[in-house]
Amino acid sequence: VKVKIPFGNKYLDAIFSVPEKKSTYGVILTHGAGGDMNFPHLVSLAAYLASHGVLCLRFTCKGLNIAYRTKAFKTVVEYLKLSDDYKLSGVFLAGRSMGSRAAASVIRHLSQEEDDDFIQGLVCLSYPLHRPKLQSKLRDEDLLFIRCPVLFVSGSADEMCEKQLLEGVVSKMKAPKKIHWIDKANHGMAVKGRTTDDVMEEINAQVVSWLGENIQLEHT
Repeated sequence: VKVKIPFGNKYLDAIFSVPEKKSTYGVILTHGAGGDMNFPHLVSLAAYLASHGVLCLRFTCKGLNIAYRTKAFKTVVEYLKLSDDYKLSGVFLAGRSMGSRAAASVIRHLSQEEDDDFIQGLVCLSYPLHRPKLQSKLRDEDLLFIRCPVLFVSGSADEMCEKQLLEGVVSKMKAPKKIHWIDKANHGMAVKGRTTDDVMEEINAQVVSWLGENIQLEHT
């Protein structure tokens, strides 16, 4: 279902992937610095989520300014929260690369503003912890403030997220967290000798099983 979400004086393009049965939880998903919501990995994950009973709303927000991207993401969260068509108990924010930074930033801001358990967790696909070859400046400040569960899915050969550095940041995080390493994958999740579909299946299955663990924890 295509929708246009009001954002300032313009609109954000978005698409709902709707499961057959009514969903109590949803995932809001966005892209990295390049591309848009039709990036193949996002399309694949959205379809997989819907087929496993989780509503997915993916959206496009162009712009390389992280504050702007964060503002857009926050607008989409509010839009879904107030939606009459899909009354959800909670959402997980998810993004690829820069999109995951924006998601982390939204969670930090919202947790400081309101005591609200609508946001259930964060999924970071290829979190860009540092610029290529610039490991001295880590983009970890938002992560250290987050309290809700966080899943990282990263390539072990990601040039923007060195394995030991992410493990170091994660060990300092107060939130319940998990890292799933895609062996030999780069920042774009490409792995020599593996098809894109094969890698996507691994990522999708990890995300859905982690969501299941965290949704069940809420219900018990």
